[in-house]
Amino acid sequence: MLSVIIPAYNEKLNIEHSYQRISDILSSQNIDFEIIYIDDGSTDGTWTQISSISGADSTIHGVRFSRNFGKEAAIFAGLEKAEGECVAVIDCDLQHPPEKLVDMFRLWEAGFEVIEGVKSDRGNESLIHGAFAKLFYKIINTASDIDMERASDFKLLDRKAVNVLLNMKEKNAFFRALSSWVGFSTTSVEFEVEERISGESKWSSWALMKYAVNNITSFSSAPMQIVTFLGVIMLIISVVLGMNSLIQKINGTALGGFTTVIIIELFVGSIIMISLGVIGIYISKIYEEVKARPRFIITDEL
Repeated sequence: MLSVIIPAYNEKLNIEHSYQRISDILSSQNIDFEIIYIDDGSTDGTWTQISSISGADSTIHGVRFSRNFGKEAAIFAGLEKAEGECVAVIDCDLQHPPEKLVDMFRLWEAGFEVIEGVKSDRGNESLIHGAFAKLFYKIINTASDIDMERASDFKLLDRKAVNVLLNMKEKNAFFRALSSWVGFSTTSVEFEVEERISGESKWSSWALMKYAVNNITSFSSAPMQIVTFLGVIMLIISVVLGMNSLIQKINGTALGGFTTVIIIELFVGSIIMISLGVIGIYISKIYEEVKARPRFIITDEL
């Protein structure tokens, strides 16, 4: 059986359409399936829509969070509830084409254990979002040696891979990277990002920035190495300026350098504050992990 996980946050307008399209496609291919909707603390009637279709179709399951815990938490809640031998994750707005689920399932039947959905294009994405995404994946690629340039949450995983992910105890898990990091027999399916059927994207530039910072620091220690790199740069600059000042002093040409001193102090101060900020982010991550709070809280289940 194929379990299809669909995280949903304020997606009232897309619930019925996604259900009809996915169920029609899988039924036409004689694929045994279940669909698990995860309502991530929606406030627009999403849960009412999920309840309606679940009552009419026993293949539809619903899980409702007590508040918004984020997409990563919704995905892992779906992985916990899924009962299929393989599990797929797809967006509720169907920018991930459901037809590709069939291709992924056939590849799983052929013996592959992780089938990645990779983007052949990024759709109608703004220039700023595109540049920011490129930088984000560049950092992740460098830190993990995993090519995530065209990666997405659109994946199909064998039960073995799902169990490995569920056994990871970290609270701030980055599904998109971890599902590749676990290894297993892997292949990919290319897809074109489709237009949203209804509604608007919930990802603002600020939300994307927070998402990127959270996942980079959760998955990689690369930013900590940047602090070390900046320290080395400052050491080199200090040595060069120190030797220059010493030579001028010996030659008797040393002059008052008040402006230079101020610039250097401002520069050093900025580097120190940035470094403390990066270290602070990692300390906060440690603090969150030590508290061992649950990834999510379920208030209703269908």
